[in-house]
Amino acid sequence: MPEASQHGGYLVSVLIFLGAAVAAVPLFRFVGLGAVIGYLFAGIAIGPSGFRFIADAATTLEIAELGVVLLLFIVGLELKPSRLIAMKADILLLGSAQMAVSALVIGALALTILHVPFWGAAAVGVALAFSATAVALQLLGERGALQSNYGRRAFAVLLMQDILVVPVLALIPLAAARGGGGSLSSTMMSVGTSLGAIAAVVFAGKYLLNPLFRVLAHAGAREVMTAAALLVVLGTAVLMQACGMSMALGAFLAGLLLSESQFRHELEADIEPFRGLLMGLFFMSVGMSIDLNLVLRNAVFLVAMAIGVIVVKSAVVYVLMRASRSTHCESLSGAGVLTPAGEFSFVVFPLAASYNLLPAETANLLSAIAALTMVAGPLVANGIQRWSDRARPAGEQPPAEVVPDGARGNVLVIGFGRFGQMVVQVLLRERVDVTVIDNDIERIRNAARFGFKVYFGDGMRLDVLRAAGATEARVIAICVDKPDQALTIVEMVKQNFPLARVNVRAYDRIHAIALYGAGADYLVRETFESAIRFGGDTLSELIDDPSRVEDAVEEVRRLDLARLAMQQAGASFSDAVAAAPIQPEPLTTPVKKSKGLSHETQDIVEQAADGAPVRATERV
Repeated sequence: MPEASQHGGYLVSVLIFLGAAVAAVPLFRFVGLGAVIGYLFAGIAIGPSGFRFIADAATTLEIAELGVVLLLFIVGLELKPSRLIAMKADILLLGSAQMAVSALVIGALALTILHVPFWGAAAVGVALAFSATAVALQLLGERGALQSNYGRRAFAVLLMQDILVVPVLALIPLAAARGGGGSLSSTMMSVGTSLGAIAAVVFAGKYLLNPLFRVLAHAGAREVMTAAALLVVLGTAVLMQACGMSMALGAFLAGLLLSESQFRHELEADIEPFRGLLMGLFFMSVGMSIDLNLVLRNAVFLVAMAIGVIVVKSAVVYVLMRASRSTHCESLSGAGVLTPAGEFSFVVFPLAASYNLLPAETANLLSAIAALTMVAGPLVANGIQRWSDRARPAGEQPPAEVVPDGARGNVLVIGFGRFGQMVVQVLLRERVDVTVIDNDIERIRNAARFGFKVYFGDGMRLDVLRAAGATEARVIAICVDKPDQALTIVEMVKQNFPLARVNVRAYDRIHAIALYGAGADYLVRETFESAIRFGGDTLSELIDDPSRVEDAVEEVRRLDLARLAMQQAGASFSDAVAAAPIQPEPLTTPVKKSKGLSHETQDIVEQAADGAPVRATERV
């Protein structure tokens, strides 16, 4: 091959991967099978069993495994100790029981039918007991059932599975050493080395990572923060691999140690694009590694095994949920979303084969079985849901969304200056669930001294807002002190999170008009309320009539609202002042019509002067 062609071969391979993903993923999502299945089929199409655009799947898979590493880091970031404690009953009892019973039954079937060694059967049982997180969450989201009783319990099972991924990946090399007749001393040496590496990671995560990111945040270079995040993830992964354990273990530990960090949302936003691309590449590489001829030769066996896995898992989940006091319909719905084999089965099978716990051909067959369950999973889940709906008694209502115990709301506060600090105090007084982000590292450090939990993050970045929970937030309170930033954030929030109510701090009346034009639902000018309150208190020192003082304050507020409404409608400030002037006596007659104003504008002024608010929740 000419040298130029060799140099161009890498780019051609990248184009093939990108083209296959762009063609397959939207198609499979459109038909309801999800992005994971699209990636798998795209990999089959371009791999050795398909059109042979890419001949060497092994090299690609080695690179793509970084996607799993980054996914484990994200899982660690999301598993905050407080979240685990709130769901401890369902996680520990229901989640553990589902994994144990499913792994036991499937492992026994593998031992009997596949005739694999004991530790290989254990690996098969555990791998197929995992459920597809991506598929399950997609189904729950489409139904609006993430906060329903069965949705929260299904999520608890998925959470327990995420926790167990790391021990499973870590124990496979130890199981291989035991099965291969390794000496006790060498096994103990390996365990000791692994524990030492874990201790080193825990120490670094607790005492070194936050100071490191604090220094980098001071530097103000966003790309350096991204580089540092990748350095932490990949560095801990390589350390674990060097000690004979899984790279995913190191990444998970790094994420877990940073889950309570002030930089959590920023790190998640920085890692997410790499994680998404590499996970797509990983699933495509798994599809490329499937021997299609082997699958076709064993089609009947594979379909039968896939059906068996689905039946076993759905039956186990149904029985466990019924035993833990879920209704019949809730148990059916929960069983449906947890039937497909999980994404991590594609990690466990090749890993088990590499340690000779499973024959390579058996590992390929098992990967094909897992893929079939993921293809059939959404179809089975939807069918079970329809069956559940028909089986529901006439007097029983379908599972509705509920707010978890102890949660009264969900507010994302952007900006923790003097204004934002007072807003958060009011919310915390009623135990509202508040997430606060700010990009001033000194302000964050000072907030921690007074017991406030503030995360480092740039509120003008869409990915940071998503990582901070803007998608689920009921109210997004924009409290930044720079007018241009506030306007940009309002526009971005209204475009990407239309269901959230947007409350915003305005600098002055011109800024307020621009914010309303951008779609703000409620705003307060930062000096207006304090100024008229100050004027009212001053007046109360001169007039011994509290009701008259309050009337004066309300009149000034009402007339200012009328002027602002006129300016929104296109009138100049001078016309607005002339139409709604301050009178020495309270307004008791309609406002005199001003020349040059449209009928629509005059109506706004008259309504405001009569006390009718232009916007029901507006106080500017």
